[in-house]
Amino acid sequence: IKFGDANALEDYSGGRDFGALSNFAAELKPLCSPNNLENCDEEGKAEIEKFSAMSGVKDLDAAIKEAEQKIQDAESNFKT
Repeated sequence: IKFGDANALEDYSGGRDFGALSNFAAELKPLCSPNNLENCDEEGKAEIEKFSAMSGVKDLDAAIKEAEQKIQDAESNFKT
């Protein structure tokens, strides 16, 4: 069983009976998201605000290309 942020799911390692699962589910809290900013820490809020401030597809495409270049640079450095 997995739980948490869809981009970083965690393994559930607790009991599998109804009581254990019920207790676990009762302790789950809403995740940080644009619709739940009150659940975000300062870093999460800043990340959401950064992407929310982008004006259209051009800004998003530029951010994606920049991140892809960083990945390629890191892979290149790792291989050498």
